[in-house]
Amino acid sequence: MADLVGTPSDDAPDILATGRSGVTTIFVSMSARHPEGKDADYLEWHTFDHRPEQQRLASLRTSLRVVSTPACRAARAASDGHHDGIDHVMTYFFSDDAGLGEFADLSVALRNAGRTPYVLPAVERGVYHLDGMVAAPRIKVGADVLPWWPMRGVYLLVEQGEAPPTALTEVPGVGGAWWGRGIPVDPSIASAAGGAQITYCFLDDDPVATAGRLRPALEKRWADGTTEPLFAAPFFALEPHETGRYVP
Repeated sequence: MADLVGTPSDDAPDILATGRSGVTTIFVSMSARHPEGKDADYLEWHTFDHRPEQQRLASLRTSLRVVSTPACRAARAASDGHHDGIDHVMTYFFSDDAGLGEFADLSVALRNAGRTPYVLPAVERGVYHLDGMVAAPRIKVGADVLPWWPMRGVYLLVEQGEAPPTALTEVPGVGGAWWGRGIPVDPSIASAAGGAQITYCFLDDDPVATAGRLRPALEKRWADGTTEPLFAAPFFALEPHETGRYVP
C-alpha cells in the first residue's frame, strides 16, 4: 500500500472534535470449532442472518468476527488450558452496558422465530469496559475508528494484570490496539468472572506473519511480571462472501 499522507487524526484536534467512537462496553464470545465440522455453514448463517440483525440495537456501534486457522494455532504465543479450545471469536461493541439486555432479548426473539440453527461450543463469554486505545501514526486514521478500519485480522491477548499495549503498535503489521478490563455481569449474559485484561491488536498484514514479529515484543512485555499471559493468538478477519476461506 502506498504511504498515506497528512496529519494523523489523533494529532489533529479539529478532527477529534467532530466525534469519537462512543464505545464503552465490549461483549466477547469465544467458541470452539463446530463438533460436526460445520464451521463454514455456521459462519455463513451468522454472517448473513444473525449478525446483521444485531444492528437494529441502537446501542450497538459495530461488530467483528475473527477465525483461527491451523497456522494461527501454531503461531500462538500463549494459551492456558481454559483457552486452548478457542477457534472463533465474535465481538460486539456497545455504547453502553444497557445494550446487553436488549442484546439478550433479541437473541431470544431470533431463537423463538427458528432463526438459530447453529450453536458453537462456548469457551468463554465476557464483558469488558473499554479502557484505552491507540493507533500507529503511519495508518493516519484515529484510534477511535480502528474496529471500522479495513483489517486483515487481529492479535488477541487475554492477560492477568494491567499494562497498556502501546509498544505493540510499533511492530510492523500492527495498526493499533484497543484494550479493556473484564467486568462481572449477570451469569446469564457472560461466564467470565471479570478482572482480566483483553487487548485487540488490529492488523494490516498477514496475522500469522505478524504473530512472529510480535513474539519478541510480547516476551519483553511479560518479562517483568506486570502481566501474565492467559491467551495470545492471531486470528483472520472473516471475509463475508468467502465464509469457508478461513476455518479451523
